[in-house]
Amino acid sequence: MTKIEDAIANEAEAEITPKTRKQRLWNVVKTILKIAVTSLLLYWVFSKVPFSEVKNRLLHANYWWMLAGVVAYFFSMVFSSWRLLSFFKSIDLKLDPRFNFRLYLLGIFYNLLLPGGIGGDGYKIYLLHKTYNFPTKKVFWAILFDRLSGLWAIGLIVVSLKIFIPQIQIHIAIPLAIFLVGSIIYYTVVKIFFKDFTKHFFKGHAKAILVQSCQVITIICVLMGQGFHGKFSPYLLSFLLSALAAVVPISVGGAGVREYMFKILSGIFNMNVGLAVFLSVSFYLISLVVALLGIYYVIRPSRLQDGLIEKKTDS
Repeated sequence: MTKIEDAIANEAEAEITPKTRKQRLWNVVKTILKIAVTSLLLYWVFSKVPFSEVKNRLLHANYWWMLAGVVAYFFSMVFSSWRLLSFFKSIDLKLDPRFNFRLYLLGIFYNLLLPGGIGGDGYKIYLLHKTYNFPTKKVFWAILFDRLSGLWAIGLIVVSLKIFIPQIQIHIAIPLAIFLVGSIIYYTVVKIFFKDFTKHFFKGHAKAILVQSCQVITIICVLMGQGFHGKFSPYLLSFLLSALAAVVPISVGGAGVREYMFKILSGIFNMNVGLAVFLSVSFYLISLVVALLGIYYVIRPSRLQDGLIEKKTDS
């Protein structure tokens, strides 16, 4: 596994600070491809769902509920940053929580608004290695397990929502058993091959549930802002499934992929397709508003560094 880890670590540094013409060209090509995929998916979605309907829903939304959605999403980022600290502590990387949160905001800005390169996670790996001389492989695995904990939490909530969606004609025992067995295998692999990450494993995954719950609340707020009084569960399940699909880095910040998934699932779960696509667009806009906070540390990078040098690792 060492060769794979080294390759990923080298790629992270190359993406952030490309040294050759070939690396710079590849970054440009990936950016163009992501923009193309995003554009094609959005074109397809809005060829099926009139853009005017989505626009009218946005213009006539209850903005107090939309603001509540922004607040809920912001807290999901606070909890997400807190979750990442647990995995950093597992490798004895002790960061000031304030610096970690600033770095997290900068990371989501890079992930959402700068489609090229390896994104915010790569920047974290690069900066923490450069500043602390901390092994890039360890930082990479901490960030990877942070992401995996989020996927695990989504799986847990998806299984829970199955109870409320009769369209899925599978007994609850089947997805529940799959989830439980998968969780046991997941923890066993971590315990055997990544023992360091068992130190804060359960704490980190409990925080992941908080993160995903806040994002579910974000969607509920958007629905309430539309005066919705129907069944929430199909929309929430569709949101979580679209979040899983958006993990694949083929578009700009998941845009296009989420809308595509909502459009497909609206037919399966008998949802209002206009409302479903509006939810996806709204979530992207809300995440964009929060991500824009990270631009402050692009304009004033010295503020990001506050408290960084004083803190040292215990390794």
